[in-house]
Amino acid sequence: MPSDKPLTKLRNLGPTSVQWLQAVGVRTRADIAQLGAVAIYQLLKSHGYPATLNLVYALEGALRNIEWNRLPAPLKRRLKAVAEQTIKPRCKWAGTDPLYMRYHDEEWGVPVHADRKLFEFLLLEGAQAGLSWITILRKRKAYRAAFDGFDPVRIARYDRRRVARLLGDAGIVRNRLKIESAVTNARAFLAVQSEFGRFDRYLWGFVDGRPIINRWRDGEVPAHTAVSDALSKDLAKRGFRFVGSTICYAFMQAIGMVNDHTTRCFRHRELKAPHR
Repeated sequence: MPSDKPLTKLRNLGPTSVQWLQAVGVRTRADIAQLGAVAIYQLLKSHGYPATLNLVYALEGALRNIEWNRLPAPLKRRLKAVAEQTIKPRCKWAGTDPLYMRYHDEEWGVPVHADRKLFEFLLLEGAQAGLSWITILRKRKAYRAAFDGFDPVRIARYDRRRVARLLGDAGIVRNRLKIESAVTNARAFLAVQSEFGRFDRYLWGFVDGRPIINRWRDGEVPAHTAVSDALSKDLAKRGFRFVGSTICYAFMQAIGMVNDHTTRCFRHRELKAPHR
């Protein structure tokens, strides 16, 4: 276990650095070990402190009880890359959780056209209802295993015994209505595929095949729109469950039917002119 040696007794940390760290609740070596050098750097930047990469190296050196300039070059390069990625301007909801940040940076708002992937997001958005999205992200791997890789053909065949087995799976949200809706929605999904050839063709028709590029600032992103209202109504008519307008809009955001990254976010610009 790391010692609780106070900051003033550690290598590399001068009075100003110690003052900043204490102001954000970092008071001992154990705190540094628990949070990590990069996370502390991000925390300081988010509070407006003019921290530099040298502080990342100083914190890492303090943990290793060596001078920061004696850190191995490969480690310094790795710390620099992670730190620079961490402080990019993002949508506020991305927070500081590495899993959430990675989802924000790599998936959220990227146009999806593969039917299996579309069904995955539809199932997960339904599971999320009433919960936080990070909860579902943390269970995503378990969902993939429990629901046959999100294969709608297999899920459509689930019977009461399979539903009962899923209710005993601690890796997923064990809500009977949500689990049963996954089966119902798989069957409805296949019916739409049969009618339109691809679910993608049906779904993207609500935005004329092209993402809606919005220009929201923090706090302006709506919970639903006229398009999500129309999609929700049509999905419900086709037998889908857990497809209220708010869920549908979250689904549209996730699969890139709308670009709802805020204008300050680095991904807004990158996704501004997506291509199919």
